[in-house]
Amino acid sequence: MKHFLLVFFFLINTFVHSALVDGDKVLETVNKEIVNIDTQQLKEILDKDPYTVLIDVRTRDEIVQFGAIHRGQNKHVPRGYLEFQIGEHAVNEDTPIIVYCDRSRRSPLAAKTLMNMGYTNVKNYADGFTKWKEAGLPYTISDQAPENALYSNPVEVIKGVYSAIGATQPASYENSGHNNNLSFIVADDAVVVFNAGGSYLLAETMHDKIKEITNLPVKYVVLENAQGHAMLGSNYWKEQGAVIIAHAYAAKIIKKRNEDIFDRAYRRLKDKMYKTKVVMPDQTFEDHLVLDVAGRKIELLHLGPSHGPADIQLWMPEERLLISGDLAFNVRVLPILDHTDIRGWIQTWDKLEALNASVIIPGHGGPTDIKTITKFTKDYLLYMLTEVEKVIDNDGELIDTYEIDVSRFIQWDTFNELSKRNAERIFRKLEFE
Repeated sequence: MKHFLLVFFFLINTFVHSALVDGDKVLETVNKEIVNIDTQQLKEILDKDPYTVLIDVRTRDEIVQFGAIHRGQNKHVPRGYLEFQIGEHAVNEDTPIIVYCDRSRRSPLAAKTLMNMGYTNVKNYADGFTKWKEAGLPYTISDQAPENALYSNPVEVIKGVYSAIGATQPASYENSGHNNNLSFIVADDAVVVFNAGGSYLLAETMHDKIKEITNLPVKYVVLENAQGHAMLGSNYWKEQGAVIIAHAYAAKIIKKRNEDIFDRAYRRLKDKMYKTKVVMPDQTFEDHLVLDVAGRKIELLHLGPSHGPADIQLWMPEERLLISGDLAFNVRVLPILDHTDIRGWIQTWDKLEALNASVIIPGHGGPTDIKTITKFTKDYLLYMLTEVEKVIDNDGELIDTYEIDVSRFIQWDTFNELSKRNAERIFRKLEFE
């Protein structure tokens, strides 16, 4: 009887294992049932249809380490959450969807799953992200300077003026909160820093980079506004003997909201906030201040309301270089905040244009010219303001603002995070005017 049972269990075990199907065979079968496209086809589809949903099914760790396709249609939905999260991005059964992973092993299975769920317009990017990178096509990476805390290292914009361009994406642990531009100017006797950075760590790292260029002391650190990524590194600079300068209203915001500003940054950066403390500016001004340094004429300006009520600019009239702070954006969608004066921002733009700057370092995005920042700032504001006004004039509701055609902005960075939110905030600001 014991011998019989052993034989029985052996036969059952053999039958079970013989019924298992090799994963490669499953993949082979699935690939015959789905539509596969190559890199050229993917590029053509994304260029033609801004509303195609491109789904990256890799893990977050893979995206952090290797990057992701840099297109506005790109969404991250890990393979294990696909069935539960796809509805956030593809509402209708005929929504065009393209899925991808690194080497097209998980994405065909994801495509088949979506088809089984009822989606009728699904394709798989068969070349995979690896081939996209090898083709030299644009991709987003979480940290361009992994050897230090900065997202990217400082570059010389004009002689003696440098800027470490921040990530044009939300602050994250991976980019260490460096998602704005941190700039500095080397004068004959001292260095002027524009933005303290979002932590003690970032400020210290920035100072290390300054020391690679000059041994001159940092005399002034200018805060573009009261946001965390502009001012939370101030206590490091105070330890170095620098004078912290901000607009008078920014100082009031820091004093009133210091705990909220710190806590918001801490939730993202955690241990990277070590030694960081909120400190008050040493000096404030209202409209205009000339900095006392040798060999450079440097003026601080408050041209008027813009992204916030306390945004300031740094102007070098002899070089015709403007560090605009958050008055101007490049590459990415700007955020409308609760205290943003949209009409005031548009009016302030005339003063910016009157400076006739040759080179502009915006608050976000790389150095550029007036035409480019006008496209990403004033033109965007005017378009969104006009379209939301049309909704209100037609007795529309908040939900109607989500139907505004924003396809022209879909390839801009932070589109996914801010497009609908901006429409909502503009509507709420205008509905009771």
